[in-house]
Amino acid sequence: MRITEIFKTALMEKAMLLLILFALSSFAQDPPDVVILSGQIANQNSDSILVRSRSFKRTIQIKEDGTFRDTFSVTEGTYNLYDGNESTNIFLRNGFNLHLTLDTKEFDESIKYSGIGSEHSNFLAKKSLVEEKLLDFDALSEIEDLAVLENTLEKIKSQLTDFYDSNNLVDSTLIQSAKKNLEPMLSSYFKYLVGSIELKTELPEGSPSPTFTDYENVTGTTTSLGDLRGKYLYVDVWATWCGPCKAEIPHLKELEKEYHGRNIQFLSLSVDDDRTHGGSWEKARADWKAMIVEKELGGIQLFAPNGWQSDFVTAYKIKGIPRFILIDPDGNVITPDAPKPSSAKLKELLDSLKI
Repeated sequence: MRITEIFKTALMEKAMLLLILFALSSFAQDPPDVVILSGQIANQNSDSILVRSRSFKRTIQIKEDGTFRDTFSVTEGTYNLYDGNESTNIFLRNGFNLHLTLDTKEFDESIKYSGIGSEHSNFLAKKSLVEEKLLDFDALSEIEDLAVLENTLEKIKSQLTDFYDSNNLVDSTLIQSAKKNLEPMLSSYFKYLVGSIELKTELPEGSPSPTFTDYENVTGTTTSLGDLRGKYLYVDVWATWCGPCKAEIPHLKELEKEYHGRNIQFLSLSVDDDRTHGGSWEKARADWKAMIVEKELGGIQLFAPNGWQSDFVTAYKIKGIPRFILIDPDGNVITPDAPKPSSAKLKELLDSLKI
């Protein structure tokens, strides 16, 4: 009897030891002072994703089936998650166990998080969609009355504030940050749109377009606006360092392909200058030419001789890029602030002109 009891005790002690070792093993694999981030990405753009902030960078490898998993320690806060083509914000805190699903073909619309701490990042994803929907730039650009613009932005402010306040389970710092950034964001929209309204007043449809003479062409020749009469002209004012400009390049190339052989020309005018290229105009030109080759840019490629201070640029009051301009075959303004290539409204406009 005593031997049996000793045997049972030994078995119990062994079982307890195994449980302790198992718990310690689990703790060692995923300690509570780290974030566990896993996910499934459909139509992946890269073999890795990058989680980053100003002081942090973590590259996470993605398997061929689109899955990934990693553990790492963070300082609590909002981070940027970049998939090689687009990015989104994610809120991380040690102890979170997040699982992300994403289809890059519908990047912002498809982002979903599950697991511990998911409510915070889901808020950020939804916030991006709500702001994009309410601050529809194409729709706002159609407003031509200052009072209407002010009233519209005030309504948007109220709607966004209500949306932020409705997410009471989300970390309070995210709500506070959203509210803090709301006024500057709307102010930025207001200033740009007011400028657009004033511009359309000063350069109304049918008025002669400001001109340029002998601007440097990437072919080694020079081009003047007068040389391009006889066809509609879609002008893209851009620079090699401008992220939003480069984001429009694939859409512009598709547009050029679709309207090839029709009564329209596409002109890209670079405002790269010495100030944005280490004090060197020579480097600005070299970088401009290199990107034309790298991105296989088509159309007419010109270099503004004095960057932002070039006559054509100042005449159109261009203070932010990208900016798009549409000119008719006689050299008259159709719109000094045309829809961007990625906007469906541009094709509607071009087709209405029966180009």
